[in-house]
Amino acid sequence: MSMVHDNEILSYEINLKQNKIVIHTEYQNFNKIENTSIIFYDVLAHLFETQLSGSIIFEIYNYEIHHFIEENKEILEKQKNYCWPMYYKTINELEEKLMIEQYKYFVISSSYGLSGWVLAKKYEINLIETLNE
Repeated sequence: MSMVHDNEILSYEINLKQNKIVIHTEYQNFNKIENTSIIFYDVLAHLFETQLSGSIIFEIYNYEIHHFIEENKEILEKQKNYCWPMYYKTINELEEKLMIEQYKYFVISSSYGLSGWVLAKKYEINLIETLNE
């Protein structure tokens, strides 16, 4: 499992100008509390669902772009005329552009609450602090 397995999502920030998403999390285990940030860079699009207080991350998976296309065909067709997530004439053209520009499909799986995905070039997990009670 990753460093964020069983972390509670405290908050998240979406910076559209900087194309960045930061998810602030906390993990409590016995007398130890870890605060961690998950930072997605060069974000093109995202979709979060079922945001709830106390949301718990199960895992963040990294899939190839063809999985993004397969799992999101309906929304891609619906939003194509609005240039979302970018301008494209066909789904195949979009897939090719995303691969050339080296985007990745990150899926946030939850044990409870918030789940979704982020289309970005990379992400990192930063341990901010560890507190002992």
